[in-house]
Amino acid sequence: MVATVDILNPDKPKRVLIVASNPAVSRQTGWPIGFWWSELTHPYWEFTEHGYQVDIASPEGGALEADSWSDPLDDTGYSAHDLISLGFKTSPTHAALVRNSLKLAEVDTDSYDAVFLVGGQAPMYTFYEDTRIHDLVSARVTANTLTAVVCHATCVLLKATLPDGRLVVDGRTWTGFANSEEDFADEFVGQQIQPFRIEDDARKLDGTNFIVQSRFKPHAVRDGNLITGQQQYSGAAAAKLVIEALGA
Repeated sequence: MVATVDILNPDKPKRVLIVASNPAVSRQTGWPIGFWWSELTHPYWEFTEHGYQVDIASPEGGALEADSWSDPLDDTGYSAHDLISLGFKTSPTHAALVRNSLKLAEVDTDSYDAVFLVGGQAPMYTFYEDTRIHDLVSARVTANTLTAVVCHATCVLLKATLPDGRLVVDGRTWTGFANSEEDFADEFVGQQIQPFRIEDDARKLDGTNFIVQSRFKPHAVRDGNLITGQQQYSGAAAAKLVIEALGA
């Protein structure tokens, strides 16, 4: 596919803000953790191929770090198949975007057509407790502007509330990292990785419809102005729903 400008308004392309977690350390494993490469790069590819302007931000700004297993150059070879991430991280221009992420508080988030929250292991500690992220999701959903959340970033939807106190996901269908995927990951490394499970906590909520599909298969859901993706293979699917919702 050849990148094009927004044919509906070539002088003012649609704008998407990708929000990733700052680096953290897992209290479960002791590993350094961060965002997941494919959940950032695959949506970035989809958006830029449609002529969108894409910026990358984080709560604190500055240098971001990815989960090592998501790195296509990592010795484990777990993500060696991910050529899009390989191209992104080895491009000086693109790599600079994650070395110098924008500070969320200094970004006019209202100026973006969509905000896209990416997962990884760190959001389970960072996004989950960060009222700045909760407030961002709440404000955009309240204003009926498009918001997408994928993989472990969906933990924020367990806490983000509307002005009337209801959860953002009240009355909505959504998805997130599945128990079957947590089981696989825990067995693969021989220990529990996450401090809690999104599916377990989501299913305890009244008035919301949490659904998952097959393990590690692309799966994204749109319910009004909220789009969610199940796991790292769902970033592009969620981005395509964003593009469809924006009409180009």
